[in-house]
This record gives sequence, structure tokens and C-alpha cells, in this order.
Amino acid sequence: MAICLGFVAAACLSLYPWNIAAQDEPDGPRRLTSDGSFKEKLAWSPDGRSILFTRIYEKKMGLWLLDLESREMRRLFKHDEAPDFDGSWSPDGKRIVFVFDVLQGTDGKLHIHTINADGTDNKVLVENKGFEECPRWSPDGQRVAFVSTRHGQQEIYVVDTDGKEIKRLTSEVAADTNPTWSPDGKEIAFASHRHGNWEIYVMKDDGSDVRRLTHHPSMDYWPVWSPNGKYIAFTSNRSGNYDIWIMKPDGSGLRNLSDHPAQDNHATWSPDGRKIAWVSNRSGSYEIWVTEVD
Repeated sequence: MAICLGFVAAACLSLYPWNIAAQDEPDGPRRLTSDGSFKEKLAWSPDGRSILFTRIYEKKMGLWLLDLESREMRRLFKHDEAPDFDGSWSPDGKRIVFVFDVLQGTDGKLHIHTINADGTDNKVLVENKGFEECPRWSPDGQRVAFVSTRHGQQEIYVVDTDGKEIKRLTSEVAADTNPTWSPDGKEIAFASHRHGNWEIYVMKDDGSDVRRLTHHPSMDYWPVWSPNGKYIAFTSNRSGNYDIWIMKPDGSGLRNLSDHPAQDNHATWSPDGRKIAWVSNRSGSYEIWVTEVD
């Protein structure tokens, strides 16, 4: 099973426009979208002004941008070739790395591409050698972590942003996926099935010193490191349904952030680390929601 499926108040309002949606839950999460289309895999822009996400619209999967001030959504770039999804911002916000699916017959050939944030200059970064997925830009802007099946199983690799050197970080019989960089770029958290169920792990950026963070007979995946490095958010069904949980980078201090009987998934942190947005179907469709993080 493939799972890739830390300001003055006025300045905050200018840079991070949180007064953008009516509160659907008093003193709780706020809904940012209400169009009814399927959404997943969120990524908050470095300037805090937009959220990049994957959307299925008119039966086509693609990358979309949600403007957090106007709440308008727009397609990142238009083309007639193939699905594009699961984007990650470069640290300066100028480019986006994503998965580009080149359809051939009934099958897809997943590549890793980069593109300007305005939708121009679409380039191949990693050519298809298997299923190339889950690209995540490093904090220094020099590398991209990604997942590939080129050696038979989902493993984590890194590639220089010129695409010339690819290095394998994990070598497990079980699947490793969902890489997320620590803010200092020295570690990568990820999800793995190496102990029989999906758990969250962390390793150094060269693949050494792998440590297990979660220990629960549930499905823990999609980790995302907070900008200040103090927390990792992730998705878990340990409460009986999928919720957004947060923990410290050593696995302690577990807390259910979303805590709702609906399905909550694909968390992303605001650049100042004060908010988390995610996708939830609590309103009847898969919409983007946001909440404060204490």
C-alpha cells in the first residue's frame, strides 16, 4: 500500500491573513474552502499567503493554490498531458517540486518535476525509474528528498536540485515514505511499515541513526515538522478514525489536535508555526480547515 497517496499584531495580519473564514466550530477550527471537491496533500507557502494542494476538479487531478486573503483557488498550471500532484515549496517560495504522472495506456509513469510558483518553466528533476513520489525540498534549498520504488520497494532518496546526483537513504524490506525535513536540515522524519504497521521514524539526513518515534498498533503517517522544530504533526487513526496529532521530535507529548469523528488528514504548518491546516470531511466534503496550535 503506497502512502503518498515560530509579531506585532498588525504585521501578522498583513503577512498571515487569518481573518479569512467564518468559524464553523465556535472557538475551534475554521473552514477555508467550501467548494465540495476532493482535496489532499497541503503545503503552506513560505510567505504565508497561500496553500498549495492537490485537487480533483472536473475529474482531473492537479495542483491548485488557495489565496488565503481572497480565498480564491486557481490551477497552478494548465496542460493537457497528465495529472500533477503532491507539491512542496522551495524555501524562497520561488519554485515548487511535485509529482508529474505521464500516463501510458492504463498505467502511469511518475516523475519528479519542478516549476516556477507562477506556473512557468516546468522541468524534469527525477526521471521515472519506478514510482517517484513525495518530493520535499530541503530547508537550505539544495536537495529534494523523495520516495522511489526503483529498487523494488518504497525507499527514501535525496537528489541535488540540479538532478545530477541521487543518493539512497533507506534500505528496508518494508516500505518507507512521507519524508519531512527538520528545520535545520539535519534530520528527516518519515513513515515506515518496517515493524508491521505504519509508524513515524526519524533519521539523520544521510540515512543513519534511525529512531522510532511512535509505538501504537495503528496507522501513523504523513509527518510534517514544525518550522520551529519543536513538534511533528502527523495523521493517525489511533482514536478510531483519522485525526491530526502532534508530538515532540523525541515522540513524547502526544496530543490529538483535530479530535473529531470525521476524517482529518494531510497537515501543514503555517510559516510562523502558530497554525496547522489540514483536510477534513467534517462538513460533508473534503475541505481545508485551519486551527491555532498552543
